[in-house]
Amino acid sequence: MKDILQDIIVNKRIEVERQKEAVKLDLLLGLGGKRLERNTTSMRAALASSGSGIIAEFKRKSPSKGWLHPGANVADVIPAYEQNGASACSILTDSEFFGGSLSDLHRARKLVNLPLLRKDFIIDPYQLYQARVMGADAVLLIAACLTPDECLQLAETAHTFSLEVLLEIHSEEELGHLNPHIDMLGVNNRNLGTFHTDIQNSFRLAKRMVEYTQDKAYTPLLVSESGIADPATVITLRTSGFRGFLIGETFMKTNDPGKALADFIGGLS
Repeated sequence: MKDILQDIIVNKRIEVERQKEAVKLDLLLGLGGKRLERNTTSMRAALASSGSGIIAEFKRKSPSKGWLHPGANVADVIPAYEQNGASACSILTDSEFFGGSLSDLHRARKLVNLPLLRKDFIIDPYQLYQARVMGADAVLLIAACLTPDECLQLAETAHTFSLEVLLEIHSEEELGHLNPHIDMLGVNNRNLGTFHTDIQNSFRLAKRMVEYTQDKAYTPLLVSESGIADPATVITLRTSGFRGFLIGETFMKTNDPGKALADFIGGLS
């Protein structure tokens, strides 16, 4: 079976090297200027204090479903997410496979006060600097893309730039990627190799995640990602300890993602 994640990472390594060559790190930070002085907003705190905990995602396509909303405009979707009750927003910045860009993140930052997550396949510290300059408050690290040591280095670097870290795992074995710099621990219900989705993955891992962290000095907030299509699932996930719920396709495949979010939240009460 074709491993989609392998293709994504090969492409990402080439892409990042080209970006580093085109805009040297010193220049990137120089261009950041006052943007780097902006106080970031805690995504973890926003989720912990929210009644819904929904991280509403902006993405135009996916490797498994193709184009969901090819003409989607950040200016239309992200403010509507904020107005209709999102606790935070996730912005896909991968172009080749998800139809996103860093400019989407930058535009979103100008439009809303919600915590913004840069969702991408982060493999190099340079991408963390990009995220901070473009307005992210948090970044996604994917265990399947990194060794535990790489994850530690990236998470520690993210914290030096006041970026929170959401670590994504898909299996119990990947719990070994946890470290003191992880603010949120997410379970991806979608296998990134095959893109098969199974919401039961969150339920299977919930108890193990709590057990793994109970004797540690840090306790990441739990997030369930992908495959969440109805409010009843969120209600059940909350009883298992989850406080964040990353939802993209359910909203983005509609003509009005903001209204879809409002209707979803209405079903939680």
